[in-house]
Amino acid sequence: MGYTKDELLGMVRQGYGEMEFRHKLRLTILLSVPAMIAQVSSVVMQMIDAAMLGHLSTDEAAAVGLVSTTIWLFGGLCSAFSSGFGVQVAHRVGAGDYSGARNVIRQGLTTGVIFSLLLCLLGMIIAPRLPHWLGATESICSNATTYFYIFSCGIPIVVLNGVCASSLRCSGNIKVPSMLMVMMCALDVVFNYIFIFHCEMGTAGAAYGTMVAYFITMIGMMYSLIAKDKILRFAQDAQNCFIPTWKILRKAGRIGLPISLERSVMCSAQIAISSIIAPLGTVAIAANTFGINVESLCYMPGYGVAEAATTLVGQSKGASRRDFMHSFAWISMALGVGIMTIMGMLMWLFAPNIMSLITPDINVIELGTDILRIEAWAEPGFAAAIVAYSVFVGAGKTLIPSLMNLGCIWIVRVSATLALAPTMGLRGVWIAMAAELCVRGAMFTLRLMTKGWSFIKDRTKKVEES
Repeated sequence: MGYTKDELLGMVRQGYGEMEFRHKLRLTILLSVPAMIAQVSSVVMQMIDAAMLGHLSTDEAAAVGLVSTTIWLFGGLCSAFSSGFGVQVAHRVGAGDYSGARNVIRQGLTTGVIFSLLLCLLGMIIAPRLPHWLGATESICSNATTYFYIFSCGIPIVVLNGVCASSLRCSGNIKVPSMLMVMMCALDVVFNYIFIFHCEMGTAGAAYGTMVAYFITMIGMMYSLIAKDKILRFAQDAQNCFIPTWKILRKAGRIGLPISLERSVMCSAQIAISSIIAPLGTVAIAANTFGINVESLCYMPGYGVAEAATTLVGQSKGASRRDFMHSFAWISMALGVGIMTIMGMLMWLFAPNIMSLITPDINVIELGTDILRIEAWAEPGFAAAIVAYSVFVGAGKTLIPSLMNLGCIWIVRVSATLALAPTMGLRGVWIAMAAELCVRGAMFTLRLMTKGWSFIKDRTKKVEES
């Protein structure tokens, strides 16, 4: 009978001798599978949402697609914030400092409220102007503004949900947040259907449905973290102080700020690319939106493996086991690349069938099929970049990888898009994307082969020096 997930994680935290390869592989898979299920269900939810809007009109779908990159920007900032605290939780749990991990979480929740309110205010201010900045036609500006405004109002919910989910995952409890994310996807479909069709709210209904689902999930996530988790529940501490300290905020900033900067600049590049796509017309915008949703089916399993990599590398660092950090990194890399290569092959084969499920527009189906088949060739490189980046996040080394991402997207993708889009249209945009992902994957693989990312300052089990 094999070891359970908790027993295997215990070996990591205790710096267990020469842990066998099969045990490391088993642990990586046990942590990856729930995360992959949650990630794929999230994409299925987005595809169903897109299909609902697509069956209303191409303009409705294009309106959401137009602001999607800006939503990713804000979502990326929320994710970076959560990582700044979640990685510290992994380090402390790996070192056996459970009280310290809970202290990090409490400070993350307090700081998260402040951060999210500021981000919410910014989103509400720019919402009326955003579609015009992106060069949209008047036919979709109103719906695009409405969708982004509602999303902005819900940012505090997104941030608190992210802090709780990241903390649970980094402690090794991936099952609970994954189950709650699957639940959120189901709730999103139900509420979107009600608001879009029964309440006849269109684009606004899609936004409201998503935020209601997020709110219910946030409640479940906070309850699981604060009251139920055997390691992290707050009742284990005699005193619960939520006042942030400079030491934890400084480390959260050192981890999260490079990620935030990278997400901001990368999404600004995506927004620039969206402004190149916008004049190509609503068919191109809709095909691009649907194509991104479908492609997510390929790379979300990679993000599931990446979540496991962050947890395992982070806890290995807390336990001062550099050899564990390297072995878990390469096991995760091989697993992620293998899965996404298979997914890319399936996407190439079934691209027209999937596009037909999302929209009845023949022109959108044809264009969407072409761009998906272009992107299928880049999935292995994308997998390498996704997993390696998460390895570096788990190690707390985010500056150089973030700069690598920035260089790739601006030097390779944006310049290639500017060169190819005028003559090849949306197909040229996706050729540029595929080329950039291959280059990025190669760069991250080379970085992973070096030793600097896994440096441990003090090989004791004191988490403060991890």
